Amino acid sequence: MPTITVKSIINGSTYQYVDNGEPKSGTAKNVYFSPDKKYVVAIFKKTPDFTQKQRLIKIATDHLNRIRNSEGGDYYIDELFRWPTDVVEYNKQIGIIVPLYKPNYFFKKGYSNQDLIKGDEKNGKWFAGAKFRNKQFPLSLDGSELGTWLSYFQICVNIARGVKKLHQMGLSHSDLSYNNVLVDPVDKSAVIIDLDSLVVPGIWPADVIGTADFIAPEVLATKHLDIKDPKRKLPSRLTDLHAFACLVYMFLLHRHPLKGGKVHDLDTEKDDLLSMGEKALFIEHPTDATNRPKLNQVSKWDLFWADVNKLPYTITGPYLKDLFDQVFIKGLHTPTERPTADQWEQALLKTTDLMQPCSNKNCEQKWYVFDNTNTPKCPFCGTKHTGTLPVLDLYYQFKPTVWKPENHRLMVYSNQYLFQWHVNRNVTRNERLSAEQKIPVGYFTFHNQKWVLVNQKLTSLKDLTDDKEIPIGQMVELTDGKKLLLSKEDGGRVVVITMANK
Repeated sequence: MPTITVKSIINGSTYQYVDNGEPKSGTAKNVYFSPDKKYVVAIFKKTPDFTQKQRLIKIATDHLNRIRNSEGGDYYIDELFRWPTDVVEYNKQIGIIVPLYKPNYFFKKGYSNQDLIKGDEKNGKWFAGAKFRNKQFPLSLDGSELGTWLSYFQICVNIARGVKKLHQMGLSHSDLSYNNVLVDPVDKSAVIIDLDSLVVPGIWPADVIGTADFIAPEVLATKHLDIKDPKRKLPSRLTDLHAFACLVYMFLLHRHPLKGGKVHDLDTEKDDLLSMGEKALFIEHPTDATNRPKLNQVSKWDLFWADVNKLPYTITGPYLKDLFDQVFIKGLHTPTERPTADQWEQALLKTTDLMQPCSNKNCEQKWYVFDNTNTPKCPFCGTKHTGTLPVLDLYYQFKPTVWKPENHRLMVYSNQYLFQWHVNRNVTRNERLSAEQKIPVGYFTFHNQKWVLVNQKLTSLKDLTDDKEIPIGQMVELTDGKKLLLSKEDGGRVVVITMANK
């Protein structure tokens, strides 16, 4: 197989790729591997014009350097993005150099009963829909590839952080979809790809309007207008926020938030345009049920997840329920109302603190969000929680002697950890946490028929109810109504314990 040498149009560096005559072919590019499989060379099928070429150069130089030199730069470049690092030319064709994905983003097994996709990329599309996780579906993914429900929360956190970073830089992806993220539910990781068509409003317009299912309603509703018409809406930061919300909804609930049973036009093409554009309506709208999925029209492979009465979006917990309302009701046709990527990140992380492991060993999802009842049960398999369940509500000091609820709670299960971001409200759980801040400061366990918190690192843990210090290495029992001061430092929190399922 011939090895082709290409040259950078930025600094004259040379790169090589292997041409086996069968490149990985996308809509816009043919992708070839380097001989050492450390990077790919993506050659554009259509030669970019001058403006597009300048955008590619800027992405691979100025914007790459801005990310590299920012706080947490290595994390963004290594974990969240596959960012183009150079622009090359060969036979008057333009291409980009992109570092290869990590090995965990390729299927180890793929389908449960055959090896057809073994070694293929773990494109988000495989994990967003319902049928590929249905064991009865002939081409279902192997269970070893699917992770647990908790995995998809962390996947969404990673994508949120990537989107947040782009938006902080004044950039938008413009084509965010399940095709442009790779996910690994086993490692709970995700990476954003196809970053060669980033949009800067007023400087670089969008080359595409997006991928079907993820295009914002205002873009579809105005796509018939001339590109120069001021009423025409093009991809931007606000359309990214619609696309991202669709991704979160689909990764957690494996159905589309706008594709329901309502028919607007007997012409399928016109109906699609209306139902995703001008007439878009959330399938779980609380006061307008006209777009609920009609289960007799749903594929049998999708039935389990399509039933919004059995698995409503409220199973994702109160923080995400509020954001889904904001984006798919209030912000569906009012883009400025859409939640930011940072709001999504914090809501997703707070929701992981509400999660409980399901005691049913055969439950496919393994985790669920506490439903705020005294008799919690797993919504996926119906298994009821057995035994008492400590719920810790976090409080912060509003002013001396006045403590207010934080609207943040931590559910306890055996070997659940307590971290600095729980102890002190001045520590934010995000990508800028130091290695020290990631180390647990305590853990919970069920010991001698009692729930206890074991203090590993807290220097001022105090049982306020019994007025007793809890030194490092000691434990404190969790009982109904007990108050614990986690830290005396500025920003230190108090927790109030409620015992559910008594």
